[in-house]
Amino acid sequence: MPKIVDHDERRREVLSAAGRVIVRDGIDAATSRAIAKEAGYSNGVLAHYFGDKDEILLSALRHSHERIRERLMRKAEGLTGLAALREVLLDNLPLDDERDRESRLEVSFWSRSLASERLAETQRAEAGELRAAVHDLLVQARDAGELSTDDGLDDLTERLLALVDGLSLHLLLYPGRLARADVERIMLGSLDRL
Repeated sequence: MPKIVDHDERRREVLSAAGRVIVRDGIDAATSRAIAKEAGYSNGVLAHYFGDKDEILLSALRHSHERIRERLMRKAEGLTGLAALREVLLDNLPLDDERDRESRLEVSFWSRSLASERLAETQRAEAGELRAAVHDLLVQARDAGELSTDDGLDDLTERLLALVDGLSLHLLLYPGRLARADVERIMLGSLDRL
């Protein structure tokens, strides 16, 4: 009797393996061979599901973003305005091991995206979704009378996103200088000042 293969599950396993290799060894070490070995498959299996290494990398990034979106939807369910914004921004910081891995994966793609328009397009689209969500939540907060700042919402959106990126990088690069509690305190303080 032939073995029944769950192709979606196998694809997810490969993408998870790609993410582990990128986080552990760096994006340049994420070769098809290394990813196949991590997943416990042959290179031929990868070739069956993906056209090339860039397609694996793009798919791994999208897979990570899908998981993050699903988690955010659960966390922000029933929340609006500043309460929802708090959840969205804190969830985008590497404040636990899962989000640390996600942040490392994301940051690993930044330099490669500068040289690959295909990766850059994916990064821009995903970042655009986050920007739109943050902006929409600020609009909700303003309309509900939760904001005390007169700053324009576009500028405020950019500042909050830059704070997320900056704090994430500082926590990843300078762990002796900042702790997770410091990063959370700084973000919450910025939100309180709104």
